[in-house]
Amino acid sequence: METNHDHVLLTSAELSYMWTTYLSDSMAICVFKYFLKHMEDEEIKSLVILAMQLSEEHIRFISETFSKEKIQIPQGFTDQDVNLEAKRLFTDVFYLKYLKQTAKAGLTAYGRVLQSTYRQDILDFFNTCIKETSDLNTKATQLLLEKGLAMRPPTIPYPNKIEFVHKQSFILEGLGRRKAFTGSEITNLHSNILTNYLGTALATAFSQVAESNKVQNYFLRGKEIALKHIKVFGSYLEMCSLPLPMSYNQDVTESKESPFSDKLMMFHFSLMIYAGIGNYGVSISESQRSDMNVDYSRLMAEVMKYSEDGANLMIANEWMEQPPLAANRSDLAKG
Repeated sequence: METNHDHVLLTSAELSYMWTTYLSDSMAICVFKYFLKHMEDEEIKSLVILAMQLSEEHIRFISETFSKEKIQIPQGFTDQDVNLEAKRLFTDVFYLKYLKQTAKAGLTAYGRVLQSTYRQDILDFFNTCIKETSDLNTKATQLLLEKGLAMRPPTIPYPNKIEFVHKQSFILEGLGRRKAFTGSEITNLHSNILTNYLGTALATAFSQVAESNKVQNYFLRGKEIALKHIKVFGSYLEMCSLPLPMSYNQDVTESKESPFSDKLMMFHFSLMIYAGIGNYGVSISESQRSDMNVDYSRLMAEVMKYSEDGANLMIANEWMEQPPLAANRSDLAKG
């Protein structure tokens, strides 16, 4: 039986998450349209079409919900933000790796959203989103494995007996450095390297095609930061003789013709930055090495400063839509 939601207002969480989802999916549709224009691999193409269809369904639901609630629909991104006639900027292999990484980010985001969602229609929507994203992630993973492109985390020996930690140096390496890493620490190092590799590839591509010199320099600075972070994380894996994943930069062409507006590219990069900050926070919570947590903390601070500079650049160009805000009671009192 269909439930009537007319008397149940959207909470701040539900409104904000749907607003952000609208912006993200409108951007994704532009990106996928461009990807499809140059794609040759039919298997990868079918996944990109699926991803675009999911984004279109999300836009449709949110638009209908906002209209019923008399909420202003965001401008988001439109056909004006994409040039489908631009030359190929990425390889088909990049498209598949991109899908894998964005599906991973989607699973993390939707999982967080569900915890704060209560209205049944919105809960159903985000439950559907997480299931669809999980299916997309599975298909992308299977195709990466079939094509020999999957970059799996390293393996570690299976435990063959029960052991307990007897020294505080397990956490405080200054009292006797712990050379072996836990499985969670290795997984997060590997994952953060992959995320930063995607960032360097996009920064390389976007810096080649950006129209504004300030935007171009912003992407080049982001590339330098990502490469530095990869070096830090890689040094930990090398410390225990574990392999590093491969870079994505070989999947960027030499095209200098921009397929996207500077506004879209800046927004895309900001989404990756926010996801990266979240990943570092999770990595800190799952690490039991004090030296590693110090590195995560200082690298996170660097990314947050970079994010702030990006936000200021977007504001200066009037590219940042204002998100839903709480009422300013002091202003209301003043009339």
